[in-house]
Amino acid sequence: MSSTVQGHCDPAFAAVREVFEQHFADGRELGAAVAVYAGDRKVVDLWGGVADHRTGRAWAADTPCFGFSCTKAVTAAAALLLAERGAYDVDGPVTAWWPEFGAHGKDAATAAHLLSHQAGLPAFDRPVSAEEAADPKALADLLAAQAPEWTPGETHGYHALTYGWLAGEIVRRLSGTPVGAFVKKEFTGGLDMWIGAPDEVIERAAKMTARGRVSGAADGPKTAAGDVLKRIAAAYGDPQSQMNRALNNPHPGKGGYNNPVVLRAGWPSAGMLATAPAFAGFYRDLVAGRIVRPDTLREALRRRVSGPDRTLIVESSFGLGFMRPSQTFFVPKAARETAFGHTGAGGSIGLGDPDAGLALAYLPNRMGEQVSGDLRAFRLTEAAYASLG
Repeated sequence: MSSTVQGHCDPAFAAVREVFEQHFADGRELGAAVAVYAGDRKVVDLWGGVADHRTGRAWAADTPCFGFSCTKAVTAAAALLLAERGAYDVDGPVTAWWPEFGAHGKDAATAAHLLSHQAGLPAFDRPVSAEEAADPKALADLLAAQAPEWTPGETHGYHALTYGWLAGEIVRRLSGTPVGAFVKKEFTGGLDMWIGAPDEVIERAAKMTARGRVSGAADGPKTAAGDVLKRIAAAYGDPQSQMNRALNNPHPGKGGYNNPVVLRAGWPSAGMLATAPAFAGFYRDLVAGRIVRPDTLREALRRRVSGPDRTLIVESSFGLGFMRPSQTFFVPKAARETAFGHTGAGGSIGLGDPDAGLALAYLPNRMGEQVSGDLRAFRLTEAAYASLG
């Protein structure tokens, strides 16, 4: 089981390689990949370790990895592309294109509320199986018929899984195809990146594991970030918390997020399989204006909500589907006004920065304990920004 780091790294970005190698040396990684673009130039493409701890299969250049909630940024981009084409009004009522959503006083909800975690539907009100979750229409119907936990637009709370069948319903209803098929047709066709993967991709994917789970809180107890991670972990440990209800229903079933039922279904909130270069390539194209226009992206990055999050407990900040720098998306100081992207529960991150011309993706298969944000991802991001000179 070799953990030797392989791949390419521009000498100017040697700090990224050093951090990545150190994580393996310190035992913080099982297998992982990181990729960075500076403009259209791929300056980092590194991988290493073990893709499957049960068999010892090594991580390869084409090993895709599960990205958890990093998926949300891709779903958001699809919804924004449809808005740009005039399919719906982001700030208009959801009922204009989804009449059933108005039940139980949700008639004033807007698409922006769905995209910015303000819809008041952070969790399903009954258990949902992985098999049920393979039907996006059925899950959207459940949410449309459900009473909100707060008046839409009144406050915000992370819609950890329900987001996918709320924002994703924009895409399904207005394009006539599920999110995974839409993004593959429109902007990820040339990338090794899937929301709803074929069996060939699932077979070569990294296997997620909590074995030797990385403790984010222990990583940096003397830092503000370490304190935040402790608080998130405490909330996650409370079985009655909104966080638990939001994060664990639908349950992925046998095998957790290695379950082929989940990976084939492509949950639009947490269902992406991608290689790190492909996922960084998504952000490269987004930053370059090749997915939506620069003005569409700028408006999407405008902070719609900031402050205490009813689900995550600590501060979060969202534009239209994208995380902005906050306690749940911590970035180097130089990027606090310009970076955007999304983290994933296992420790993954996808990040773009239009001002810096930077795109980064980090995908590990050894999951951290934290729900959002990971010091492994932060250190890699910090090294990438420092390398820009």
